Amino acid sequence: MTGAETEDDIPLGERKTVTDFCYLLDKSKQLFNGLRDLPQYGHKQWQSYFGRTFDVYTKLWKFQQQHRQVLDTRYGLKRWQIGEVASKIGQLYYHYYLRTSETSYLNEAFSFYSAIRQRSYYFQVNREDRPELVVKKLRYYARYIVVCLLLNKMDLVKVLVKELSEEIEDYTQRFNTEDQLEWNLVLQEVAAFIEADPVVILNDNNSVVVTSNRLQEGSVPPLEQGMVVGQLILADSLIIGNCNNQVKFSELTIDMFRMLQALEREPVNLATQTSKQGALESNEKPAKRENPHKYLLYKPTFSQLFSFLSASFKELPANSVLLVYLSATGVFPTGHSDFGGPYDSGGVLTNTNRDVVNGETVQKRNQAQKEMHCLHPGDLFPFTRKPLFIIVDSSNSAAYKNFTNLFGQPLVCLLSPTVYPKGVQDQSQRGSLFTLFLYSPLLAFSSVCGLNSVRRGLWERAQEFLHKVDHDIGQMITRSRTIDQAFLQFFGDEFLRLLLVRFVFCSAALRLHKLFRESRSFPESYPELPKQETVESGLLQKHVLELAAMLDVQNLFCDGSLEAY
Repeated sequence: MTGAETEDDIPLGERKTVTDFCYLLDKSKQLFNGLRDLPQYGHKQWQSYFGRTFDVYTKLWKFQQQHRQVLDTRYGLKRWQIGEVASKIGQLYYHYYLRTSETSYLNEAFSFYSAIRQRSYYFQVNREDRPELVVKKLRYYARYIVVCLLLNKMDLVKVLVKELSEEIEDYTQRFNTEDQLEWNLVLQEVAAFIEADPVVILNDNNSVVVTSNRLQEGSVPPLEQGMVVGQLILADSLIIGNCNNQVKFSELTIDMFRMLQALEREPVNLATQTSKQGALESNEKPAKRENPHKYLLYKPTFSQLFSFLSASFKELPANSVLLVYLSATGVFPTGHSDFGGPYDSGGVLTNTNRDVVNGETVQKRNQAQKEMHCLHPGDLFPFTRKPLFIIVDSSNSAAYKNFTNLFGQPLVCLLSPTVYPKGVQDQSQRGSLFTLFLYSPLLAFSSVCGLNSVRRGLWERAQEFLHKVDHDIGQMITRSRTIDQAFLQFFGDEFLRLLLVRFVFCSAALRLHKLFRESRSFPESYPELPKQETVESGLLQKHVLELAAMLDVQNLFCDGSLEAY
């Protein structure tokens, strides 16, 4: 209500409009705040609540569009308040993406975040003497940047980072706040994230080409006709990041960021009507799930990790696979043990959370006790009752080498090298080389050869060549007479097939590279692959050397057989 007007001066219809708007606004805030109380894991409990929240925001958004003039004059609706509603809708779509792993929802989040900036909804916030409103604007920028990173809109990310930097500078000059260091850290993190890729692809005019490494039509080697492979489908995955000192932004390490894209198809718009800003239709769903569901766990404690594992295991459908990706600092056993049991080789680090005092665990352990802030191989044994696909990228991945398949279900572990040559190790802050191979083999191959940039035409020819190599590796795996059946049981799923093929290529490339001479510098697997038919195959070695020649780095590779190794 404005000025000296009383309620009696306002027509009844307009008064009802304001009342209805206030009701929808309060209801939307109440439901949105309630999202925090929902369990983070489990597919069932959250859906009806999310649906109700979407419905209210749909009504609120349309209501303010239809009654904008009345709300401007009678309620005093400000543009930043409209921006707040749009921002909440963007957050809803983003969290729907996190819950469902459907990349289509990222596009919807982007459309709302984009409209906020295009329509300058937050523009007047800087004129108000309210620091909490400016913080809303800064948080909006941070969320928008995350969505743009996930959609590979790198040019826009750089523009947004520049704008965010200016906003932070203005904010800290106007208000004497205690969170200046935090916001400067946000800028540093996103800047490091943008620069994390070790190799750039350049156009003829030296502009950078942005490529996508999500699964695309035609990028997976097809199965040969009549080839008998398993019918298992990758349904759920846990992507865990707990590496010390690795580049991160918004609870995503660079390894997690790369692996989540390796488990997604290229995003498409849900439908033409939802691609238009403002047309929020919460009941629009893809016809079928295109991507495996995934949980992203940044520095989880053991109990958090075990809870998510248990939830995924419990809800795993029949004929489905659970994938566990561990990118974490290695934990090594403190004492020597003659017994090589599942708790005697260490494992990977879990977050100690509140159990650390001055950097030391509260409970002093003797040599016979095991590290408790660690995921040991034995901790995963209960989950091998269902098909399990494990990827361990760690300095102690070898702890998972002597895995035991107790229940006869399909089980494969892909294990990173535990030692890298010094030049490669120096790059580890920008992400692991092993994960880089699983994400983009050509990017990793170029990086390990010391290339900083590749011309677009050469890159496209090399990618085309790699597609043929992938096809040949697929045939090696399916035609092998000595390969463990577990590999074939997983080979029917496109995501797992591509990961297996890339793992074999990585193993072959590093075996031929002159810098990689220790056996600990090669990836390993459980069960072991038949080396002569796969990673040390003469045909695959020939392909690696051909790719090296194409990139003019053949001098970095051994030419000939590897019998000496």
